[in-house]
Amino acid sequence: VQLQASGGGLVQTGGSLTLSCAASGISISNNFVGWYRQAPGNQRSLVVYMSSGGSTNSINSVKGRFTMSRDNAKNEAYLQMNSLEPRDTAVYYCGVNSAGREYWGQGTLVTVSS
Repeated sequence: VQLQASGGGLVQTGGSLTLSCAASGISISNNFVGWYRQAPGNQRSLVVYMSSGGSTNSINSVKGRFTMSRDNAKNEAYLQMNSLEPRDTAVYYCGVNSAGREYWGQGTLVTVSS
């Protein structure tokens, strides 16, 4: 199983980024997939997730700003992030939970400057 996250970078407050998570060896569409983030000094935490049925949910602080989607044919998940704020600065990871086992990608750094 490999999860390759990409798309991070440096953006100004109010800007946008789209993260991608390319999966191999595991199905994005058949499992729970989440985007997580870890800011310096903090633990990794869930930001938004999508169930195998396609429903999504997110933490309150990103509601209306972050949108998760997936492309079943490409076996990829995406995180569209708009109206970015400095507090969104973190390393973002995609994670897949399959039958209780968790898989992680290497993370991509998002830095939002004020």
